[in-house]
Amino acid sequence: MRVPTAVIAFALALASAAGASADNYPSRPVTMVVPFAAGGPTDTIARIIGEHMKDTLGQPVVIESVTGAGATIGVGRVAGAAPDGYMIQVGNWSSNVGSPALYPVSWNPVNDFEPIARLPVSALMIVGKTSLPANTIQELIAWLKANPDKATAVSVGAGSGAHICGLYFMDKTGTKFQFAQYRGGAPAMGDLVGNQIDLMCAEASQTLAHVRGGKMKAFAVMGSKRWAPLPDVPTMEEVGVIGMRIEFWHGMWAPKGTPKDVVAKLNGAVIKALDDPAVQKRVDALGMSIPGKAELTPKALLDYHKAELDKWWPIIKAAGIKVQ
Repeated sequence: MRVPTAVIAFALALASAAGASADNYPSRPVTMVVPFAAGGPTDTIARIIGEHMKDTLGQPVVIESVTGAGATIGVGRVAGAAPDGYMIQVGNWSSNVGSPALYPVSWNPVNDFEPIARLPVSALMIVGKTSLPANTIQELIAWLKANPDKATAVSVGAGSGAHICGLYFMDKTGTKFQFAQYRGGAPAMGDLVGNQIDLMCAEASQTLAHVRGGKMKAFAVMGSKRWAPLPDVPTMEEVGVIGMRIEFWHGMWAPKGTPKDVVAKLNGAVIKALDDPAVQKRVDALGMSIPGKAELTPKALLDYHKAELDKWWPIIKAAGIKVQ
């Protein structure tokens, strides 16, 4: 059957328009969704990188905080956005690993997104109020064992890094404590400093000023190495708790189907930002580290993300956590 000339022309016009839109990208502001409240570590990283990306892309990068349902609302908004590169997401372990294992979402954290780049990584650290009788991680574990369910620990939503880290800590150390639910890290920090709650598995950069100021105790790092800003704090593995590693990592994603050349432009803008000494200084001041250049590719984020899901989803699901 002969295809009408008008149909062929229309198809060619569509193809040409699609190519032009990719070639000219971006021609308007890019929205960067952060599925957490403003002022937290993920929001801060997004703003530092977005501020630099706007110069590379030649268009404003607008940060939009979309919170709720363990960060799944913000992530879902990007999953359902047009795959044109004008709405992207910056998330972390909680939003893109922990929460989608628990909340009834309509999207898949890997299959419904195009990875753009890994972003700076921080440590998680066990910290506690100053009035706790323990001063070392060994003393803390001994005290928790002697006082099961007496202590209260922060959970910033079911499936959050603070929640899963706490569960993992209990499992690995044979201790037991209760969780207190918070909407965000900032109010939890306030209560910890005010001696209203006992423990938190916190993103390390949030704790630095408080620990240095003597307003909370730092017990242990949940990583493979000590955290440079607080070099005297040991890792859990150093005190004999093997396998107690959780990284508080960040990433950037676009909706599934976003053109590869658009993803490449975004990736290039991220790499250029992270290569800037001024950005590196700001990231370092947060106590975060920048992944090596080989880890900044879309494929590297995809592989790392898959490995994290394979590791943590069975643990999360086996814990029988209920979303409240």
